[in-house]
Amino acid sequence: MRFNLQALVESAKANSDGSGLPPVHLWEPEYCGEMDMVIRSDGSWWHEGSRITRTPLIKLFASILRKDADGETYLVTPVEKIKIKVERGHFLATRVDIKGTGKNQAVFFTTNLDESVEVSKDRPLRVETDSVTLEPSPFVRVRANLEAALSRSVFYEIVERAVERETAEGPQLGLYAGGEFYPLGPANAHLT
Repeated sequence: MRFNLQALVESAKANSDGSGLPPVHLWEPEYCGEMDMVIRSDGSWWHEGSRITRTPLIKLFASILRKDADGETYLVTPVEKIKIKVERGHFLATRVDIKGTGKNQAVFFTTNLDESVEVSKDRPLRVETDSVTLEPSPFVRVRANLEAALSRSVFYEIVERAVERETAEGPQLGLYAGGEFYPLGPANAHLT
């Protein structure tokens, strides 16, 4: 099924009052099918094989993103729900700022779309680890079920600030933010 990209843009603009994000969590439109749109692992957006280069357009689409309980990501307006593909994360964390030290330090990530996210219970940092290679895939929740994948350089920065904590399974490397400990991998993984 082909969609009219311009009609989707107009609908997204019409449903944003400019003061913040549209209430996509309240909208329950009919599922309309899948669009050939991909958010690649490097944070770039592609439509029908062509890269979208206009940042305001990408930000507009990002404002109507929603990841539902089925694990799929959709562009949602009051009248349309269109599935798109996400290779890794909905956003890319391109910068980290850490204020303070110790257990109560504050950790902020900035995404490729200039959104700032403070790590907290509502916006946790998590790391998926490949069971064979132990390759980490770090993410931070941006809003609702949408996540930013951490760029490699950003992940290295937080690893430099990581501390080791003793667990029942052995020592575990992690990062404190707002009094919470966020593991950066399984116990003992950093010892291999």
